[in-house]
Amino acid sequence: MRRPRNLSEEERALWDRVAERAKPLETNAPRRAKAAPEKPAKKPTHDDFAPVPQFRVGQKANVHRSHDILPDISERLKRAPVQMDHKSFGKMKRGKLVPEARIDLHGMTMNEAHPELVAFILGSQAVGRRLVLVITGKGKDRDDGGPIPTRQGILRHQVPQWLALPPLNHAILQVTPAHIRHGGHGAYYVYLRRGR
Repeated sequence: MRRPRNLSEEERALWDRVAERAKPLETNAPRRAKAAPEKPAKKPTHDDFAPVPQFRVGQKANVHRSHDILPDISERLKRAPVQMDHKSFGKMKRGKLVPEARIDLHGMTMNEAHPELVAFILGSQAVGRRLVLVITGKGKDRDDGGPIPTRQGILRHQVPQWLALPPLNHAILQVTPAHIRHGGHGAYYVYLRRGR
């Protein structure tokens, strides 16, 4: 059992000063009356609201607007700055330059097409070719009308992105959609840099 502690003279004097200033609680003081509870607000009924006009979800949507944030890949390539000789670029766009080699990725999956494309482009540059044709096909329309649109032609959209990334971007001078005689929107001209 713990022994009681005795207060020192200083502690006793301090306690006495505090006790002199303290006021006793008034136990007989009247208590504050509780406020009367507020009446609950009347619950709104069906008749209190204005009728909602008839509508159809999406009725104000612009159905003629494309859902793509970016323009079509062909448009982006056409707007890209010309990196090669302008005279040769004009001939290439008109289909007057004949590609020295071609690769057909049509019908391949992305996993099959990517390594084939890398080997073809780097191999073509190594043997000194300048203009090659990459055939992707136009693709099938797989859009099922869902909330997220599906692009037509997966390889047609993916190939220009692969061509813009290492290691291929160091070998390429210009990429543009092919002329109709070489495949049109289902193919790309790839103008290669000279090998070092």
